[in-house]
Amino acid sequence: MRIVTGKHLSRRTVLRGVSAALALPLLDAMTPALAAPAKAGAAPTRLSFVYVPNGIIQQEWLPSATGANFELKRLLKPLAAYRKDFFILGGLCDNNGNALGDGPGDHARAGASYLTGVHCKKTAGADIQGGISVDQIAAQALSAQTRLPSIELGCEDSRTVGNCDSGYSCAYTNSISWRSPNIPMPPEMNPRLVFERLFGNIDRSVDPATRARRAQYRKSILDLVQEDTRGLVSTLGTSDRRKIDEYLTAVREIEARIQGAEKDNREIDPGIEKPAGVPIAFRDYLTLMYDLQVLAFQSDLTRVTSLMVGREGSLRVYPEIGVPDSHHPLTHHRNQPEWIEKVKKINELHTELFGYFLGKLKATPDGDGSLLDHSMIVYGSGLADGNAHTHEGLPVLLAGHGGGLRPGRYVKYAEGTPMTNLYLSLLDRMGVKPETLGDSTGKLEHLTDL
Repeated sequence: MRIVTGKHLSRRTVLRGVSAALALPLLDAMTPALAAPAKAGAAPTRLSFVYVPNGIIQQEWLPSATGANFELKRLLKPLAAYRKDFFILGGLCDNNGNALGDGPGDHARAGASYLTGVHCKKTAGADIQGGISVDQIAAQALSAQTRLPSIELGCEDSRTVGNCDSGYSCAYTNSISWRSPNIPMPPEMNPRLVFERLFGNIDRSVDPATRARRAQYRKSILDLVQEDTRGLVSTLGTSDRRKIDEYLTAVREIEARIQGAEKDNREIDPGIEKPAGVPIAFRDYLTLMYDLQVLAFQSDLTRVTSLMVGREGSLRVYPEIGVPDSHHPLTHHRNQPEWIEKVKKINELHTELFGYFLGKLKATPDGDGSLLDHSMIVYGSGLADGNAHTHEGLPVLLAGHGGGLRPGRYVKYAEGTPMTNLYLSLLDRMGVKPETLGDSTGKLEHLTDL
């Protein structure tokens, strides 16, 4: 029960301190005391894209039958607790990931066209050319409503120059987000820098050594804003005090995990450089990136995110699950059962950790529901079969109830339906209404009906 006090906080209220500004989650006090019931607890819709590289083993992904009673095959079983919170969408394709006369380079084209629906120019030089991605269309339309239009995250090297795939620029394999046809949005891979972008000021003009020296004296952001916090909490009701306490506890835990990673000097695999703030264990790394997204949504710092679990063509190894071999070569398994099994283990780990993300969103209160109730999250890959480099029948999972989505079903569309039709539909649910996006031909049906 919300006590009507007449006090009304702005949704953009922040706690301020020296070199820090901490946004707040949605509180009861941010709803006008005499607001109409239909408006009380209103929360914005968030849009998120989670990209996994090198395709997914389709035989262990796609259900056999459509509808609400779809079976959870091996790669979806880690998400069993959330089956009513996501769709599996079949039949969607990314035709512009195909060669179309340009020869080899499917990994680069898969990454570049995944969110744009545009066939990228084959070049390893500075004259890269692709399209504007769906996340950036949303970010530009909603930029006035949040401090950050969007955040782009990644868990692997994101250099944008050089030749990374058969004459294609590394910008194509390492970025799925594009601000314009020739400006990629390279993902930030260091959790410390993500945290500081969200919650504290950072001077990127100084050299790394100076930043590292300053970091030794850096206080917790919660220490920096503690005076402002005490003043605000004293004016809030019981429910809001609890929300503030839970939120600040989450911020403190993430700070501690980042600081722990910075102090971790254990030896890591040769050839993989560990930037400060990056956990050594992949599981810790990815869950930290997911937690940062949850905080960004909870505090309404942004409503648009993208995360590359790995760059397209990823060579990451996964010894923690018994797969010391590089991911990409394994996907060219030539139907060898032992190689296929290793790829399945990698796919399974990725979906398990995505389940962690869904769980955190579902457990985080937001307005009249949870963050998952107010989010639309696309999970998938720009390749279907990594062995054959196919771009048809992509593995697509759409999670959340935001924008009026009614998940809990496997929906199969006509073969060859552009992936961009899904994106056009999601933009529409956010109130962003471009006429077309890349190779789109219209909006998808059956996302908001039962």
